[in-house]
Amino acid sequence: MERHSDEEPGEKAGHYDTVGSLATNVADGFTIVAVGDLIVTRPLTKAQGPGFGAIVKILREADVTFGNMETNIFDIRSFKGSPQAEYGGAYHVSLPELGPDLKKMGFNALSRANNHSFDWGVEGMRETSRALDQSGIVHAGVGENLAQAGAARFLETARGRVALLSCASTFTPMSRACDPAGEAPGRPGLNSLRLARTILVPPEVLENLRKVRNSLPGYRGRHEEAKRIVLAGMTYETADKASYKYEANSKDVAGICRNVRQGKQFADFCLVTNHGHEPGNWSQEPANHEQSFARELIDAGADAYIGHGPHQLRGIEVYKSRPIFYSLGNFIMDDLRTPVGADMFAGYQKDPMKDTDAELTAAEMAGGYETDAGFSDPVFYESVVAACQFEHNQLAEVRLYPIELGHSKRLANRGVPRLASGPQAQGILERLQQLSKPFGTHVAIENDTGVINLRH
Repeated sequence: MERHSDEEPGEKAGHYDTVGSLATNVADGFTIVAVGDLIVTRPLTKAQGPGFGAIVKILREADVTFGNMETNIFDIRSFKGSPQAEYGGAYHVSLPELGPDLKKMGFNALSRANNHSFDWGVEGMRETSRALDQSGIVHAGVGENLAQAGAARFLETARGRVALLSCASTFTPMSRACDPAGEAPGRPGLNSLRLARTILVPPEVLENLRKVRNSLPGYRGRHEEAKRIVLAGMTYETADKASYKYEANSKDVAGICRNVRQGKQFADFCLVTNHGHEPGNWSQEPANHEQSFARELIDAGADAYIGHGPHQLRGIEVYKSRPIFYSLGNFIMDDLRTPVGADMFAGYQKDPMKDTDAELTAAEMAGGYETDAGFSDPVFYESVVAACQFEHNQLAEVRLYPIELGHSKRLANRGVPRLASGPQAQGILERLQQLSKPFGTHVAIENDTGVINLRH
């Protein structure tokens, strides 16, 4: 395989680097195809819908084909675990045949850290790991302790060795992994990026909240900042308009950056992925912390950053000749979810003795709470497949293939992607153009395909 110079500043030519350079070191033509969330309950390649085969062809042609695995894989008839009281908003489960089918589609790298990693507890995590291992798919983001969950996993390709790291800023609190401490053992879980959230409100709203806080029983007056209060465990600050502000946990960021650096030291290319819904599925813009976080990971050695979680497209940035995808939306939303835990029935005021699993899923899709609009908007059923090509260890081109998931179809036929065309493809790509403009990224549209051309 062709190698390129990877001397660090200050290194002498011919000096043996005992640590390993953080430079990209892949052969020309190296390609990554990346998609967003895989919410899939069954094998799809045997009875693929119209247009699905064209997408599979794109997936199979890449050196690395990545997606976010947002489900568990096991056979309920022999499963020894149980649905957890704390779950990611829905109980995601897939048939055991899914592992080989994902491999057949072309997937060889999957992220595992997300809010559904532990819908079915540690047993579900372990069963899913076994299924993916048996199918020869590299996966990262969960493990028996934090060290395992945060570690890079490696994929061997013809054009270079790839390190994969996965973390999540949106997760159920009890699913966070930890390391041993003294005699206390470590805890199985996912690789977390904890965020401290502050709600920003106009000054007059803050004063009203202060009055509410001061009137509550048990409150003891204390010195505090004039433009900041804490009410019922939530921090509020003044701002010109209402919004959210996030601050990433410095210890988590340092640990993730260290693992990125180590992963790159043992690989030619490092792919880092984060699952985050912040500030909410309603937002087409990333949360305030994410750009600096993504750039810090690239500074630490990452060659690409892929975000997912909000179930819709967000913008694309190119930083130091490396791609940052703030969200690739949904790739598969084939959510024929069954079985479903009793807690979810209760959460949507449904009765498992009267209502079916499909009817419960339909209620979730429609939105069950005042702050939850569900997934009724067509925007959640439109996305892209992103194909990145590298030449001379630089990102040369990103091709963006618009896809649609059949928003208007019945539940049993909805959620399987096919290439979009005509006005729909144009609409998807124009939206991505606008979302990417704030990051200085130009997306051209050529024959129903988006193109980011970085060749000079």
